[in-house]
Amino acid sequence: MKRIKAIDTFRGLSMLWMFVGHLQEWWLRDADSWLYDLTFRIVDPIGSSAFIFIAGITTAISIRARFAKAQLLEDYNYRIIRKEYFYRATLLFIIAILYNSSIALSLMNPLWIWTWFVLLTVAISLFIAWYLMKVPILFRMIIGILIWIIGQVLLSVLLPNQNKLNIYGVIFHIFYHRLELDGILFFFPFFLFGTVIGDLFYKYYNVEDKDIRRKAIVNNLILPLFWIGIFLIIFGIFYQFPTFLINRSFPWLFYTLGINLTLLALLITFEEFPLISTKKGLHFLFYFSYYSLTVYLSHNVLYFVFFEKLNIFNIWIFILITCVATGVILRLIYKRFGSKLSLEVQIGRLALYLAKRK
Repeated sequence: MKRIKAIDTFRGLSMLWMFVGHLQEWWLRDADSWLYDLTFRIVDPIGSSAFIFIAGITTAISIRARFAKAQLLEDYNYRIIRKEYFYRATLLFIIAILYNSSIALSLMNPLWIWTWFVLLTVAISLFIAWYLMKVPILFRMIIGILIWIIGQVLLSVLLPNQNKLNIYGVIFHIFYHRLELDGILFFFPFFLFGTVIGDLFYKYYNVEDKDIRRKAIVNNLILPLFWIGIFLIIFGIFYQFPTFLINRSFPWLFYTLGINLTLLALLITFEEFPLISTKKGLHFLFYFSYYSLTVYLSHNVLYFVFFEKLNIFNIWIFILITCVATGVILRLIYKRFGSKLSLEVQIGRLALYLAKRK
């Protein structure tokens, strides 16, 4: 199966927003912090939710491709695939806990060790998703919606116990610590919906005849994703209007999923029916996608560069310079080192090595 550029573009776009969003949050002076709050409300649907959504897509494609590979090779089977998958999830979980621990140490607060930054959410999603990959796609979609409903009900029950030293406070901390972040009950459904799309990608992109493949992609991916996405956007906006602007609210979840589906449909359309040349721009996003984990972990050093020093005017100059410089550095790294400096690739290789050990 060929590499799908729309996926790389979407993940790169998501990483670029997280990159820019963090620079805004860190570098804006306190008097201008309203700009970050405004930008966050508008652009965040393509942030961590999109990243987790894309992670679900690539996970489903990877699993299906590995099962197909196992049918052709004698030394590669279901047992190895399963071990490889869980080793990868475990390695990512370890990195997530180490990342959280560094935050906890800097804040001198051990409670931050268990906080729903995106890495922890993806790792836990991987553990759970394995057991749902054999479930039909319709039931996966229903499960995702039910998790959203249960999550909202549970939140209303537990919220009064936030920061309290009782059993309900502990449960709140486990599921909802830092509500503005990427709690598992908010964001695992994005991963699960992504596995549904990933299965469809694998099915239709593996059609050999080009014309039949393109027709299948249009009828079974582009059009359904676009119209379902538009419906979810409208539903999210008008259901309990204007609460879709409140991040992690129930309407926001549907609105955000709609944004993700619609944008993905448009990116697939641009890939299948290129009207203008966007090669250079897409390559720029490709590097942010290919080194997404590397960028996510390493960009934190920028926290100290202009911490709360910039205003709403000059910050854009420094963000533009930083983004362009980062893109150039990533391109040079890709040309010189390729996958050697991609943490995602190295985690995959280590997981496969551990899975094949006797």
